[in-house]
Amino acid sequence: MVSGFVLFRYLPLRERMATVDRTKAAERKAVNDDVMQGRLLPVLEEQTRNLSESIGDYEAKIPRQRELGTFLGRITDLMNEHNLKEQVVTPGSEAKSDELNCIPVDIQCKGNLAQMFEFFKGLQSLERLVRIEQIKLSNDADFSGELRLETRAVIYYQTVATLRNTLRSTRVAEG
Repeated sequence: MVSGFVLFRYLPLRERMATVDRTKAAERKAVNDDVMQGRLLPVLEEQTRNLSESIGDYEAKIPRQRELGTFLGRITDLMNEHNLKEQVVTPGSEAKSDELNCIPVDIQCKGNLAQMFEFFKGLQSLERLVRIEQIKLSNDADFSGELRLETRAVIYYQTVATLRNTLRSTRVAEG
């Protein structure tokens, strides 16, 4: 009778208790994980807020039209504003894709390092997205402190397909 009790009653109950203990431990771990993730939530929200501020309205920095003349005029104005000499601004051949089109622009000028630095700060603050691909600074032969800048910048504008997708996204979000 004792062996029957042990085999048919005690061992199955012991196995069920072990299963219940494992389930409790797994649930405790899940609750602890949720608590830890809950503590991370404010940190993630802060990071998201900081990224949103640094990115700003990214799509607004990519115009819907080419607007190359306006951009080239703004570059020339920036160079004049920072008293850069021997200015040459040359657009390259346009590269088209499904989403964005890009236009390389070669920029050359002369000035001192402080003027160059201010020029690049001005480029960064433009309302249009500008990516600098190459920069070459070379000293004058007489070491007068004047540098020659040769750089390649790339500007972007949206394609018709991108505009349609943006309009669709806006309509879905609104309605």
